[in-house]
Amino acid sequence: MNDTLKVLETRRSCRNFKPDMVKKEELDAILKAGTYAATGMGKQSPIIIAVTDKKLRDEISEENRKIGGWNGDFDPFYGAPVILIVLADKNIPTHVYDGALVMGNLMNAAESLGVSSIWIHRAKEEFESDFGKSILKKLGIEGDYEGIGHCALGYAAEPAKDAAPRKANYIYYAE
Repeated sequence: MNDTLKVLETRRSCRNFKPDMVKKEELDAILKAGTYAATGMGKQSPIIIAVTDKKLRDEISEENRKIGGWNGDFDPFYGAPVILIVLADKNIPTHVYDGALVMGNLMNAAESLGVSSIWIHRAKEEFESDFGKSILKKLGIEGDYEGIGHCALGYAAEPAKDAAPRKANYIYYAE
């Protein structure tokens, strides 16, 4: 099996991260891979916000926790030290699909480098709120963006579990 197919078959979501920061070279390579995701008509509607500042990371985690309705001690990012937030321009009809492909590229690139990941939702709600809009304003990001997802990154604190068996009738051939 080639390396790409192996990554696609072995990547699993991580729910227990070490506190160690992702190496800069690895983070840059993961981010670059995200920028090469396919987008509708090549319009490149998504943007990626790389959050490595612990204070901001914790503020985003708290906002995400509130939106999800969890107790105060729950971290929806499972201790991951890096959060990559994917947003996409609402004016592009394919923006949600474009952003989803970016998320896939980020997670698969991370896996190929030995960095664990998990897709965390509620970015849409975060960036519809004053909280999210203030982050965009502080970063000088203008436009009409929808939050697509958070790619939480870090090094796994425990080995990944095996994949669940693939469901029956996943694939249909029309021959």
